[in-house]
Amino acid sequence: MTQSYWLDRWERNETGFHLETFNPYLVEFWSALRLTAGSSVFVPLCGKTRDMVWLRDQGHDVLGVELSALAVQAFYHENALVPALTQLPNGHFNHYSAANINILHGDFFDLNRTDLTGIRAVYDRASLVALPPDIRRRYINHMFDILPPATQILLIGFDYPQAEMQGPPYAVPPEEVTALYQPDADVRLLAQIDVLADNPRFQQRGLTRLVESVYLLTLHHPERH
Repeated sequence: MTQSYWLDRWERNETGFHLETFNPYLVEFWSALRLTAGSSVFVPLCGKTRDMVWLRDQGHDVLGVELSALAVQAFYHENALVPALTQLPNGHFNHYSAANINILHGDFFDLNRTDLTGIRAVYDRASLVALPPDIRRRYINHMFDILPPATQILLIGFDYPQAEMQGPPYAVPPEEVTALYQPDADVRLLAQIDVLADNPRFQQRGLTRLVESVYLLTLHHPERH
């Protein structure tokens, strides 16, 4: 799994993971975070998800990070927004900004604590499940390193027999989520939903089981080394 894999998928417009509507689990479970108005929300590997618009409409300042310039440009174009563009001083990111939705165009792993100052919550629908096992631990460790203490994460994960289908999206069962995030975060399972019947394209790929799980995670270590 390389950066070129995702860049090529955007180039070929192979974005079946993109939802044209707001994610129903976001709409149903976001209130569990009990954020105050104006809280800043981070959306890693954001693509062009319209969920950023929904989060903005709830009164949040939204910060996404995305590797593909095509995805970033498509997000603003499809939502009729004209962003201002600047380059961050560290040189790693182009910063797009419009209507309280900011996107950093660059590599997630180049983010540092300064970039996420003031973040209170993370929305992860398509990040963890997009990563193969050898990168997932690196992703989580970097998230712990750059997020402020007590940050909450609404995480949506897939679980299916991994041998039946090659990811992405990858299967990340509840026991792996617990192993990845504890002891650095409290892990609370909010819901598990059998969604195989609603996803014929996954049935066509040979899946016999597909469950989506929704988690609320709360970081509780201020420093991590």
